[in-house]
Amino acid sequence: MKRFFYLLVRHTLKLTLMVLVACAELPRNPLPEEGYEEATVLGRADLRYWGDKVPQLPWIEYARSNPDQVVEKYPAVARTEHNYLALSGGGANGAYGAGLLVGWSEEGSRPEFTLVTGISIGALTAPFAFLGTDYDGLLKEVYTTLDSSSIFLTRSVFGIFRSDSLVDSTPLTEVLEKYVTDELIAKIAVQYRKGRSLWIGTTNLDAGRPVIWDIGRIAISEDPAAPALIRSILQASASIPGAFPPVYIQVQGPDGEIYDEMHVDGGTSSQLFLYPQGIKWDVVLTALQVKGRPKAYLIRNSYLEPAYDPVPRKMLPIISRTMESLIRTQGVGDAYRIYALARRDGIDVKMSWIPKDSVAVTPRETFDPDYMAALFEYGRRRGLAQDAWIDLAEQIEGKAH
Repeated sequence: MKRFFYLLVRHTLKLTLMVLVACAELPRNPLPEEGYEEATVLGRADLRYWGDKVPQLPWIEYARSNPDQVVEKYPAVARTEHNYLALSGGGANGAYGAGLLVGWSEEGSRPEFTLVTGISIGALTAPFAFLGTDYDGLLKEVYTTLDSSSIFLTRSVFGIFRSDSLVDSTPLTEVLEKYVTDELIAKIAVQYRKGRSLWIGTTNLDAGRPVIWDIGRIAISEDPAAPALIRSILQASASIPGAFPPVYIQVQGPDGEIYDEMHVDGGTSSQLFLYPQGIKWDVVLTALQVKGRPKAYLIRNSYLEPAYDPVPRKMLPIISRTMESLIRTQGVGDAYRIYALARRDGIDVKMSWIPKDSVAVTPRETFDPDYMAALFEYGRRRGLAQDAWIDLAEQIEGKAH
């Protein structure tokens, strides 16, 4: 990730003057400000919600009005234990979380997750984690065999003039088409009908607001465009603005006209999310008659401990180090926010992140398969040994005392 920031800043600074002089604005058809919150996707208003507002969750309304039928309707979430998984961004470091999940499967105690959320690289892991251990082989394949050329192509200087990003992410589109198949999406739909949820976060850059997409609800829509939309959402969540092209999602405005929304990396809004703070999750637990105390597992695909590394007196290293520090501290803040929500709502929270000096391999490129394979194996060993998880209550409250 550090190398990626370095390359991003270097290219940006090199081209800024030329772009200011020569680069014309590319055409698009954005939503007008009036009524932008009422835009629909695939003709529906219930496939996503703002991450900073309280959503309407259909299974809660059903549970309240049909308490005796809730188990029959939603057997995977009603009158049973709840386990949640939140997957963060982190670029190539996503190999850690993938390995951790695979090792956890091998250890034998990995639960079926009631809710899985994903941001950025975590969004690419989330569908496989949601569908369970049968997809561990694909997780290993994705995170140990792909390299930078499998994710993006570097544009020429003149190509950048005619584009909205430094790189071309067509290879990532092809990777998603290969692995996030219509068959996989159909299996997500089956689980959604049982009550389980898969939420992916993007950032609507026009609005400057987080968006949470209900992937299961999209999967059951039976709209022929639904699979392509799901793949676009996953790509948008992992598209660092400026570096990767934004994803333009077609929507229908309240005036009936078709517009586009610009969606980028969910990490622009947060590195981790579980559910919006406006949701009183204890109400959810009561309505679904949940057994016991829910457990939430947070995987931060990053190094949280600051590393001392003297910065050269040059603009590029200063900016690169600043970006790295901002993202690291954002991730820490997100963990504290989730902990506060979980404590309010009666949920136990455990978190795992990458310790310093975990692997000896130094990445030679943005997505180095040797580095990712080593990090995957490190995460797998930790998952197998079950020594990866830190109880956030003990961590935070212990430090407070």
